[in-house]
Amino acid sequence: MGDVNPQDDQSAETGYRIWAADKAVYGPVELPILVSWIKEERVLADTWVYSDGEDSWRKASAIPELQMFFRVGAPSGAGAAGVPAASRAPGTGLKPGALRRIKILADLSDEQLARFSAYLERIEVRQWTEVVKQGQPGDDLFFILEGEVRVRLMIAGKESVLATFMAGEVFGEMALFDDGPRSADVIANQNSTLLRMTGPLLQKLRAQEPDVATYFLFALAKSLAARIRADNRRFRDSVSFARSASPAGG
Repeated sequence: MGDVNPQDDQSAETGYRIWAADKAVYGPVELPILVSWIKEERVLADTWVYSDGEDSWRKASAIPELQMFFRVGAPSGAGAAGVPAASRAPGTGLKPGALRRIKILADLSDEQLARFSAYLERIEVRQWTEVVKQGQPGDDLFFILEGEVRVRLMIAGKESVLATFMAGEVFGEMALFDDGPRSADVIANQNSTLLRMTGPLLQKLRAQEPDVATYFLFALAKSLAARIRADNRRFRDSVSFARSASPAGG
């Protein structure tokens, strides 16, 4: 930490301060900068970090939004308990351009995507894994970086597939906003790489990166509107078909 210059901007709405090895306090800095310092080994698991949002000092590895960076083991990128680092935390080998595969993020700049990625968790899902279970509470959405999933309902013991989502698409949006129970199961059709955003991380994104959050929420709203319109068309077509197939005057 000796080569880090102090930050004099005290106007940051939410930030972090770091108690460095030279006994000086650096900050406030925002989460993406702190993440970059962790990757550069300027901030270690035992480094004391003050969070403006929580008004307390804690070791970096004890701060929820930073824990994912220390669960993967050594800074060299080696995984813990056989889990590759790339399967866990954001920023572990995922370049900004890779996020542009997600349709609703395609227009963000590389700099914005780099900031956005600090609020995501990368998850590797094996084929046939139940990613989401109907009826269970949830507060997160998922982006499909690679692979494919299906949305299903089990009716009278039989599976009814409602939709199939492929790489570049997103699912689970409603739970991100209302914490309500999941309306259907989501199953991985093949080995998939997902990026997850939780409700708390969305709140941090809004507070710390308002420009990126505004774009993301607007793009998400457009995606939801398009999906609702498509569902309305399918419902209208099914009603029209049922009426045309019924006997005259029935």
